[in-house]
Amino acid sequence: MTNLTSAATPPVLVLAGGLSHERDVSLRSGRRVAEALRGDGREVVERDVDSHLLAALREEPPLCVVPMLHGESGEDGAIREVLELLGVPYVGAGPSACRTAFDKPVAKTVVSRAGLLTPESVCLPAESFRELGASDVMAALVARLGLPLMVKPAQSGSALGCTVVHRAEELPAAMVNAFAYGTVALLERFIDGTEVAVGVLDDGSGPQPLPPVEIAPDGGVYDYTARYTAGSTEFFVPARLSAEVAAECARVAVAAHEALGLRDLSRSDLIVDEAGQVWFLEVNVAPGFTETSTVPLAVEASGLDQGKVVGSRVEVAVARAAAAGAAPGAGGDRR
Repeated sequence: MTNLTSAATPPVLVLAGGLSHERDVSLRSGRRVAEALRGDGREVVERDVDSHLLAALREEPPLCVVPMLHGESGEDGAIREVLELLGVPYVGAGPSACRTAFDKPVAKTVVSRAGLLTPESVCLPAESFRELGASDVMAALVARLGLPLMVKPAQSGSALGCTVVHRAEELPAAMVNAFAYGTVALLERFIDGTEVAVGVLDDGSGPQPLPPVEIAPDGGVYDYTARYTAGSTEFFVPARLSAEVAAECARVAVAAHEALGLRDLSRSDLIVDEAGQVWFLEVNVAPGFTETSTVPLAVEASGLDQGKVVGSRVEVAVARAAAAGAAPGAGGDRR
């Protein structure tokens, strides 16, 4: 592809921050993406999401927007809906696909219908939990799913509000923790095994998997602290898996990317059990680019340059918008 940067070319706009619980992670990701793009010779502007954003986009339209907003309003498709309305090119999945992927129970249903394994689960709104009687509901959950359980918000990221429940008496606190980050909790049968993250790059000619990254947190649980505190987790790239299992991880990540209608870049979180079965947990439409994020590790292990990888996604997004006519509402959402 041709480098689109020139003296007359508008800058790339990296959006980071926002008001979700993952604001700090978003700012760190955005900063590193902006640095990578500058290293690739591109002019970059960084900004937060505020009441002046739309006016700025209208007055000085960027070449393309790279949304590095994590969590609600960043990955739920909302900001991309606005970019579509303004006809501004952006990197990543369209609004509809984002909504599907960000809602973990819905995403699990979609990938399950595509033939992928995902842990058995129950989705429970806070209202139902209270109205039906917490103790009775929890007893039914344990009877259905068994122990241990993974309890997490249905719509959240960075492992916020997630708890592994080993004993029934731990479940009430886990539910409260999940409801602190959303109104709906997802309870999954816990799959013991090796946690693996697989990034997928998609330039429009077909999604390609990055090397699988094995995640080995010191405390045994890949929680918020383990994700974003340097030295708290050991990563192995490529993952210490047999060639057959590694290939299956790649297949599952690509299949999830396609089933959910994603584009440009995604990351699937998987578990490989003791039998070598690969289980899909969730997908991220705006993977983190912090110092401890898995996608940059996989990009580096592939011998690729982060700036060129993100820069090529920018070029794909600009070309996509041009093909769609770059008119308001013609941003090219695939779903």
